[in-house]
Amino acid sequence: MLIAADKFKGSLTAVEVAEHVTAGLRRVVPGLDVAAVPVADGGDGTTTAALAAGFARHEARVTGPTGEPVTATFALREDGTAVVEMAEASGLQHLPKGVFAPLTATTYGTGELLLAALDAGATSIVFGVGGSATTDGGAGMLAALGARFLDADGAPVGPGGGGLRELATADLSGLDPRLAGTDIVLASDVDNPLTGPKGAPAVYGPQKGASPEDVAVLDAALAHFAEVLERAVGPKAAEHALAPGAGAAGGIGYGALVGLDAAFRPGIDVMLAVLGFAPALARATFVITGEGSLDEQTLHGKAPAGVAAAARAAGIEVVAVCGRLQLPQEALAAAGIRRAYALTDLESDPARCMAEAGPLLERAAESLARDFLV
Repeated sequence: MLIAADKFKGSLTAVEVAEHVTAGLRRVVPGLDVAAVPVADGGDGTTTAALAAGFARHEARVTGPTGEPVTATFALREDGTAVVEMAEASGLQHLPKGVFAPLTATTYGTGELLLAALDAGATSIVFGVGGSATTDGGAGMLAALGARFLDADGAPVGPGGGGLRELATADLSGLDPRLAGTDIVLASDVDNPLTGPKGAPAVYGPQKGASPEDVAVLDAALAHFAEVLERAVGPKAAEHALAPGAGAAGGIGYGALVGLDAAFRPGIDVMLAVLGFAPALARATFVITGEGSLDEQTLHGKAPAGVAAAARAAGIEVVAVCGRLQLPQEALAAAGIRRAYALTDLESDPARCMAEAGPLLERAAESLARDFLV
């Protein structure tokens, strides 16, 4: 039995999900052989999944999204592979008391976290992006790595996407030279372009507190950012602005593509490879996946869909556990998931469901075991 589930956001980590599912299964089938590979799709929780897979934990003191210092964690393996999660440095969880800063939140700390990984010996970096508080196109990140973004007076522009309105010149020649020899993979489930109706400000800005007026400002600022970068580095800057993944995490995907020469890959595909999912799957006869909400987004690159696709290709049956289920049975079947067990079927009150997610998940796992293993 292989448990390969993502976190239940706001209630359980991926590791805790596996622990509770295991406990429930073994109440029904004592001694059941269970293996766990906690998974993530590049968003928040990615570093935790890497640590559970045996990566070493490293911490760095970096600049938070509103300028205050925060402690961020990254994961490093002996072979030089690092997992760096931008939310650790520039995520929504670091906003003071949840006060949004849509125009000024910066990714500078993410750049500092990447530097810390290089200092620790990273030679390849899986760069997970998601859960960001920022919409600055990755300008802050690049500035921390040595780029210069100046206004007409030759002074550094202000933080955040709003500051890019004043951008006159960009110079990427000072980027840390170690980056040129580092393989960087942009791991994300977001394939939006940088700007426009499907761009970072329009689609994700409101989640970060951006008003319609803010969205318009940010969209124009990021378009201007791309124009200035085109003058600095050539046509690739304009091409990358339209590329899938450019709009990830407030446009930090764009900064990674242009400035770090990162390669964009679906986050779950990258993470399954890094976490050693294939060897675990080869030993399995049954797979349990899941996440907090199984919904339409799940079908577009989220962890359960990736796990189910890999298991189906190997001819192994998959069921899912989740906090809430918002997909019809036909959609689950099309994704390769035989059945889903939702905590809301056991407890209808959402607040209690989250507060008691562990015990409820064990009950759901007991039902799963009775249905499939007895």
